[in-house]
Amino acid sequence: VTVALFSLAVLMPAGAASAAALPLVINTWAFRTAAETAWRVLELGGSELDAVERGCGQCEIDQCDGTVGYGGSPDESGETTLDAMIMDGNTMEVGAVADLRRVKNAIGVARKVIEYTKHTLLVGESASLFAVRMGFPYEDLTTQKSLSLYSEWLNQSCQPNYWKNVVPDSSKSCGPYKRPEEVTYKEEQTSSQRSVHNHDTIGMVVIGVSGTVASGTSTNGAIHKIPGRVGDSPIAGAGSYADSTAGGAAATGDGDIMMRFLPSYQAVEYMRMGTDPTVACQKVISRIQKYAPKFFGAIICANTTGSYGAACNKIPGFTQFHFMVSSPLLNRPTEQVVDCI
Repeated sequence: VTVALFSLAVLMPAGAASAAALPLVINTWAFRTAAETAWRVLELGGSELDAVERGCGQCEIDQCDGTVGYGGSPDESGETTLDAMIMDGNTMEVGAVADLRRVKNAIGVARKVIEYTKHTLLVGESASLFAVRMGFPYEDLTTQKSLSLYSEWLNQSCQPNYWKNVVPDSSKSCGPYKRPEEVTYKEEQTSSQRSVHNHDTIGMVVIGVSGTVASGTSTNGAIHKIPGRVGDSPIAGAGSYADSTAGGAAATGDGDIMMRFLPSYQAVEYMRMGTDPTVACQKVISRIQKYAPKFFGAIICANTTGSYGAACNKIPGFTQFHFMVSSPLLNRPTEQVVDCI
């Protein structure tokens, strides 16, 4: 019977009429060790928040696809900085850090924001100082790989970058840039500069046996970003959202576009109204498509019964989205796939 259940779970379309079972761990992309770590925490009696922190933290250690943790996605100055958040769906408390420098365990620091402050989000050098006060060591986030990525980018005249309407022409030069004396604003390009090879985030939702929900994210942001840029990942309702009365969601992709729509919050609200998690995810993607049809992005959704789903925006080179699911119906954390819409 176990084998039959496992086969069914793997072969059926991801999330479609997914049999509800708790506890549940679901995370973006095929980050298997992150899923295994979070599931193991639950098996050993850890809380949902513990599972999210340890699961996303595992990706920070593993440098998942170079887009989570140290040594990836150097900004315009060649520095790697980190963003992360964690949310308690029981209390609605959020801890988040953005533009974190010289501290590797970003989601661990985010957890400390919940535990030891009345704040929600700390940023930049001040977030790093807070981390040190909480016992985290200063460590260099630069590696030979990140230095190589930065050097190659400089040699390609700093292409691609995130500037527009500046002089000199940002499509041909490294700058430094400034505003022109007379500006003729071009319509903003809504196609993503990201690709399937630049995932940029692990997002995770954990639902306990009693329906308690926690969520979190961790990322090193957009490669070659303008220093100081913060994307969707550490923003509650954008990068992820958890509400133990409804469910949880987490997004991944082009955060500069996706954060404008608070997709994780919107998905949870759809599920609160009784919408199936897969449909909730699809509705969120469709909403963004109306304004940015070529955006790169995906979202995972799960309700408090353990039903789950995912959706993504179909663009060239990105027609399917892979994610991980762990539940009592599966005899191990399992990679699932959904076709993009």
